[in-house]
Amino acid sequence: MLVSTDALLVLCLALVLDAAIGDPDWLWRRWPHPVAWLGALIGWCDRVLNRDSWSGHTRRAAGVAAAVLLIAASALPALAVERCLRALPAGDVLVALIASVFLAQRSLHEHVRRVGDAFEHGLPDARRAVSMIVGRDPDRLDEAGVARAAIESSAENFSDGVVAPAFWFALFGLPGLVAYKAVNTADSMIGHLSVRHRDFGWAAARLDDLMNLFPARIAGALIALGAAVAGGSPPRAFAVMLRDSGIHRSPNAGWPEAAMAGALGLALGGPRLYAAGPVDEPFLNAEGRRDSGSGDIGRALRVLVAAALLQGLAYVALALMLL
Repeated sequence: MLVSTDALLVLCLALVLDAAIGDPDWLWRRWPHPVAWLGALIGWCDRVLNRDSWSGHTRRAAGVAAAVLLIAASALPALAVERCLRALPAGDVLVALIASVFLAQRSLHEHVRRVGDAFEHGLPDARRAVSMIVGRDPDRLDEAGVARAAIESSAENFSDGVVAPAFWFALFGLPGLVAYKAVNTADSMIGHLSVRHRDFGWAAARLDDLMNLFPARIAGALIALGAAVAGGSPPRAFAVMLRDSGIHRSPNAGWPEAAMAGALGLALGGPRLYAAGPVDEPFLNAEGRRDSGSGDIGRALRVLVAAALLQGLAYVALALMLL
């Protein structure tokens, strides 16, 4: 499936459902989230296909095979489900409901908002809240560090959790969406440079980079356009994004993060400490303020809401153009 009016309208409904319902805890406490199923498959591949006794070349080849298996095992069942549901009355609504499970507008907003709210009870609570969404050592973060971590995570996850899934659904329907989530989950689980995963996770990491290539830039543009709701300047946000996105360690995450830095007038990124050790990186929008706080988290959330609305309106406009 390439872009069609029907697919875009189903996507718009999925975005509305996700914004309204999100991920209800009561449901996923009783039933495994589909992403957890994908994680279980990735874990099985890691245990069975990633042997310590194998050479680096063999482990890289096994990682490529695992990536192919993962895409097939996620996209083919999704294709079957989509075709079956579309044959039913109101089947498009059911497809939209399933697609909404793989979107993260509401859950992202809630997780980041909890960090801002936690500041009301003191820095230790804010550190605990931010540790749920970032991999940094929370005990080494001051107030500005906690706020920056939450804001950077909000921008990156807006791209990975909202824009990219929507993009791949618009192109290939439910199979494209589920395949993207499988690859993105694999990247988070095995796509890093540890001794065990440097070779085996290479394919997952490169594939995730490729699948996020366009969505990350779209996410950055949406964030830049939403700068005005937080008192920022869209032209300034675009300028910072174009200038600084390339200095980020990731070929994709720098786009939404630099756009958010420009939108809020903050310096984001910079040196920080993860569980695996310190990371020394340049600041995005280095001339911006570095004393970020809980109020800036609220401003970032307003930008994300505006960006999400702009994304939805863009898909509606595209659907109308294709009528």
